[in-house]
Amino acid sequence: MTGEIFLKLCLLILGVVSPPVGAGEWTASVVRNMDALVHSCVVVPCSFSHPKETLPTARLRGQWHRSKDRDQLIYYEDNTRVLENFRGRTRLLGELGKGNCSLEMTDIKSHDNGPFCFRIELARTETDTQTVDKFSFVEDCVTLHMMSEPNAPSLTHKDPIQGRPFTITCSVTHTCPTAKPTVTWSRGSADDVTESHREIHRGLWEVSSVLTFIPEEKDDYQEVTCTALFNGRETTSSSKMTLYVKRSENYNHIIIPVAVALGSAAIFGGLCFLMVKKYRKRIEELQRQDGTLFNRLSRISRRIRSPRENPSGPRQDKSYVSYQK
Repeated sequence: MTGEIFLKLCLLILGVVSPPVGAGEWTASVVRNMDALVHSCVVVPCSFSHPKETLPTARLRGQWHRSKDRDQLIYYEDNTRVLENFRGRTRLLGELGKGNCSLEMTDIKSHDNGPFCFRIELARTETDTQTVDKFSFVEDCVTLHMMSEPNAPSLTHKDPIQGRPFTITCSVTHTCPTAKPTVTWSRGSADDVTESHREIHRGLWEVSSVLTFIPEEKDDYQEVTCTALFNGRETTSSSKMTLYVKRSENYNHIIIPVAVALGSAAIFGGLCFLMVKKYRKRIEELQRQDGTLFNRLSRISRRIRSPRENPSGPRQDKSYVSYQK
């Protein structure tokens, strides 16, 4: 009898000291360090897994608390148990039944730095308040680094060329995807802007706004400003750039003179062709007349030169004739 009592006592002690079956299989993944803009909001990515069968969200109760004291709750479904400073400023995103324990915190205060840890409770039934399993992930807590001012947007672009499409990309990083910053430009309309939103890595998101326009000569030395408006108390940040518009390649100083010379040559050649065609008969007549006149002059010239060119012929001497008479 004594042995049976001793055995039961040992089993009872082991049952009290040992953790719940499968407790070691509970795991969580939380971003441990994040930037948080004061007066804005932050979303802490969090996911967990459990060794149980698929559980409905109604049987799971999540809570976030300060790392040093589990009773200092910053989020719980019973809002009366939450620290007064955090009431109405925190909520869970996603579904606990799908392993999503992400926390959103709005209107960030300068003292909301944490660390904050996640804890899960499993109820016996969906309506029962008594829990059958609990697990705190005190090794995976998040610490927030307070930012009094947001980072300036980043501008990326190539050199603008006159008359060609030109794009400027304004990129803004943030930690609150549920209320992303609004990006505006100092020029252009909504039709000139395209925007995208993506997660760079876990806990950090980026808004990219692309402005497209065609720079003209008048845009040279003009400024373009990108402004980001963050959630909470109209917090803004901006970056600007100066346009240095390159002139497009122009060969008019060569093309125009050559075109004028070729055009003038073509016109002159055309006029000459028309003149020749129009007066061809007249030219032929003149050529024939010139040939006849030349022939006449040649015959006259031969007649005049013939006596002088024949020295063997008789020559009369006027003085000798007179003497004979």
